[in-house]
Amino acid sequence: MDAVRVALLREVLAGTEWLDATRRFAGALRGSVVSHGGGLLLVGTPEYEPWHLAAHLVDEAAWSGTPELAPTLVRHGARPSDPAHLAVGLGRLEAARRGETLLVVAPGEPAPLLERVCGARRAGATVLALGTGTGELAALAHESLAVPKGAELDLDTVQHLVSAAAGENPLPGPRRGGRLRDRLARLAESLTAPPPSGW
Repeated sequence: MDAVRVALLREVLAGTEWLDATRRFAGALRGSVVSHGGGLLLVGTPEYEPWHLAAHLVDEAAWSGTPELAPTLVRHGARPSDPAHLAVGLGRLEAARRGETLLVVAPGEPAPLLERVCGARRAGATVLALGTGTGELAALAHESLAVPKGAELDLDTVQHLVSAAAGENPLPGPRRGGRLRDRLARLAESLTAPPPSGW
């Protein structure tokens, strides 16, 4: 799905909870990886590998100037003979540490995956989950977005909305008078400036 289709989809979804929910989740994702300087791991289930989301996040990382959004796709069936970007296996989850973010996209919850996600969380990784919103995965996650079975949108469509929202550059906030150092410099200048003529 390209940017034009995502924009059209957003128009159709205007007024629904999906836009706010996907932007909130994308904001948590972006905030986690940017604040920690990267280290985004993306994993699915043996039957559902989110390679399409990985590709979209790589694109969004490039377009938004936010390289931290480019994920490492962790695969259940990775082989050493696979191309480098497809050869990262589940052992990478065991090596996850504080400062890394683990995004789990899972329509189901296989027990071996849950054990590895739990281990990554115990090691200090931030866990985000995109799935049905029920079960242990949602309980393990620091932030989750539920896409229940039978919902208006399917998991693939929600991933497009999340990746597009994650790549959006936030609007600048209200100006607060600059950094403290700048404000102190202006104060020092005013205090050391000669008095105006006529004093």
